[in-house]
Amino acid sequence: MDLDNYFPTVDDTATWLEEKVSIKPTVAVVLSGGLDPFVDDIDDRVEISYKDIPNFPSPKAEGHAGKLIFGKYEGKDLVVMQGRFHYYEGHAPHVIVFPYFVLAKLGVKYLLTTNAVGGVNKNFKPGDVMMVTDHINSMGMNPLRGIAVQRKTEQFTSLTNAYDAELQKLSRTVSAKIGLEVKEGVYAATPGPSYETKAEVAALRDMGADAVGMSTVPSVIAANFLNMRVLTYSCIANPAADLHSGKMTHKEVLDAMNALAPKVVRLLQEVVKELK
Repeated sequence: MDLDNYFPTVDDTATWLEEKVSIKPTVAVVLSGGLDPFVDDIDDRVEISYKDIPNFPSPKAEGHAGKLIFGKYEGKDLVVMQGRFHYYEGHAPHVIVFPYFVLAKLGVKYLLTTNAVGGVNKNFKPGDVMMVTDHINSMGMNPLRGIAVQRKTEQFTSLTNAYDAELQKLSRTVSAKIGLEVKEGVYAATPGPSYETKAEVAALRDMGADAVGMSTVPSVIAANFLNMRVLTYSCIANPAADLHSGKMTHKEVLDAMNALAPKVVRLLQEVVKELK
């Protein structure tokens, strides 16, 4: 993908999708591995594989299906990203966030994202759900590099409300209504694909992190650049390295996400219902 041709390429991909799908989504939901049951209750579904979409990369991470799913939930038009792209897969930063530029072109205003994380906060345990209130970007990159300057104005994106305060308020109301305890905290993103060392986790804790993962931050930065309103849930899949007993594995994460799926899916559904 030619960075100098980034915005025309976005237009081409959005036009291609508009010709395939009549749904005009205002809400996008990004599903981490294990949360696929969310799509089961979507009406009028149209599924498109990433590999068939012009200019889209293909996901390589285990547990990520690699589909865009358009449809309706409770009368709202939405699109689901069943799988995302990661820096550790070898994608360039601007490739990782390309889908969000396309979604914005299609009319998406709300971005609900999920991720699987290690619990850095010593009071968190596997099975907890954390609403992200802020993040620490420890990935060593910013996905807007080379993109933002292609606009003549508004090249420098404010992240003071990166995770929308009004959507956080809505989430608290929804979680209370359904009787689900949702923790709150700061998400730290590292580049991966190796898990963090014990010393790195201790340093992130000292910096104020409550959870650590390998995704999400690039898409949140891009979404704010695109004036999308963001709400993110982190699923505590395992204790982070200095709290973990024995070897860390991706199977452990996927098993935890499958167990977490029913309550996270219910939470996402109820939030989507309440969006205006």
